[in-house]
Order: sequence, then structure tokens, then C-alpha cells
Amino acid sequence: MDTIANFRTFIAVAQAGSFSKAARQLGIAASVVTKRIDQLEWRARARLFERSTRRLALTDEGRRLLPAARRIVHDVEDAFGSALGHAHELEGHLRIKVPTSLTATCLGDALGRFLEVHPKVSMDVVVIDRPVNPIQEGFDIVVGMLPASYDGVLEAGLCPLPRMAVAAPSYLAARGHPAHPTDLARHALLNFQPTGPVWTFQGPNGPIAVEVAPRLSTNDGHVLLNSVLRGNGITILSAYIVDGALGRGELVRVLEDFAIPEYWIRALVPHSRTHLGRVQALLSWLRDEFTPLPPWARH
Repeated sequence: MDTIANFRTFIAVAQAGSFSKAARQLGIAASVVTKRIDQLEWRARARLFERSTRRLALTDEGRRLLPAARRIVHDVEDAFGSALGHAHELEGHLRIKVPTSLTATCLGDALGRFLEVHPKVSMDVVVIDRPVNPIQEGFDIVVGMLPASYDGVLEAGLCPLPRMAVAAPSYLAARGHPAHPTDLARHALLNFQPTGPVWTFQGPNGPIAVEVAPRLSTNDGHVLLNSVLRGNGITILSAYIVDGALGRGELVRVLEDFAIPEYWIRALVPHSRTHLGRVQALLSWLRDEFTPLPPWARH
């Protein structure tokens, strides 16, 4: 069984939505397409397509296999190109994990410009805020802010990410300014779920941990921003989300004498993927995007 040919056929069928269309695109008989898909399904011990007289759709197993099939086919093509010394335009498929708010703010634009410059590159961009092991979940690059390390994974720091406690002037006029992190127990708090229910500050005598019982808890930074702007409480947000509102006077910082540990925006890349030209190119692109100044600082 020629697994690579079968994977190419599987990808073509998934893209075309039809065995006959895929056969025409590949220049082979429809019966060959059927045979190759049957062989893959036998090997996978699962149906890859739901077939009926009216429609063809990937099964759950097919959807899970498709990104891996694309990576394998592109890796084989890269290997032959490198071995034979072929100079070619950057091409291939990338599967990337990105965080929600950072993507909406600036990362989505950066990825769009990368695709514009490299028209033969394709991408799956998955938006997730939790920590992700790129090896276990099949990503070429994971961009994240929460601290996490994994065996067999390169960690490339892109830029530091300052965080700060902020509130609307209207909230502080009604409820007063906290003078110490322990004063937060008497305030309405808005929490970013992925960082957990404990807020940590650095005081003159060491770290101060405050367990919060939030009025609002969410995994989306822009939901927090909207709520804090409406005077609903105090929150901790990253600089890229709040810099604009601080500059316009819509928010003010609180507890400035108590530093909040900053995060780093990092790209995590499996060591097994670092040799790929498209992965190297995107990693370089991201480094240029975030250094020496990140997008929010430039604006």
C-alpha cells in the first residue's frame, strides 16, 4: 500500500467533496480513488467519510486524520526537495494554536500578512487559551502566554507581556481605591479564567497571593475589557488589551506599588518540526513582529 499516494488522494477528496472530482483533479480513475480510500480506512480501522447519494462528508475520524495527512505529505515533498537541491517557493501546510485576545488584537493580522507574502502556504489556525503541548495535539507552532514547558519542544521567547490591575474611574469614585492587595476582598473582581483564581503581587517583603471570588469570570480578555470599562469592578489585564483605554483615560491603574509578574509571549515548536522551511519562516516572521517593539507599543 502506497500510504503517501493514499494520503494525497484522501486530501484531494476532502477538498473536492467528491470522489469523481478528486479523480479528475488527480488525473486517475474514480475506481482508483475509491480503492485508495478503502485502503486508508482499512488501515485506520475507521470510516473516514460519510457517503450517501447526496453528499460526502468527513467523519470525526477523518477530520482528525486530515491535518496529520497534510503534514506528512508536505514533509515528504520537503524532504525530496531538500535532498535533490530544488530551490522552490515556500509552500506547505501549517497547523498553529493561538490565544484568543492576542489574535483578535494583532496576531491575526500578522498571520494574514504572512499568507499574503507566501501564497503557496496554507494554515489551520486554532484559537485556544489553555496551555497546549504541540507534540501531543499535532501543532507545528503554539503561540501562548501562560507558562508551560514540554519535553522535545523548542521555546522561542517573542516578547515580555506586562500585566496590570485596572478599573474605570466611575468604579473607583463609587468604591474607592484599594491601597493594598488584601483590600481587594472588599471589591468586585473580574477574573481571567486561564490564569486561575489567585492573583499574585510583588510587595516589599515578597509575593502576596490573593484568592479571588470573582463577580465575573471569563476566558476572553475582551469580555473582561468591556466589563471593566463599564465600571463593573477591578481586573488584571495584559498591556496589549488595556494600553489604548489607559491612554484615553477610560481606565486607570490601581495598586501600582505592587508589581504583577509579567508573562512572556512564546512560540513553542516541536524539535521534529524545526527543520521545515515553512516553520522556520513563520517563526522568524513572529520574532520580527514582536521585537524590538510589539505591535501595541508601536501604535
